[in-house]
Amino acid sequence: MTGNVKAKWGELTDDEIAEVDGDREALEGKIQAKYGKTKEEAKKEVDDFVNAN
Repeated sequence: MTGNVKAKWGELTDDEIAEVDGDREALEGKIQAKYGKTKEEAKKEVDDFVNAN
């Protein structure tokens, strides 16, 4: 799964992905911080990612 996350959100570092460790809300928070997205945008991206995988 880590490779898929890295492919989708390439700006996230390996350490940040390791910190998330399967925690969906933490991933959403990292996406918000790195990409300047709203909470809703980050949630939708993660929803779409999870549904596609």
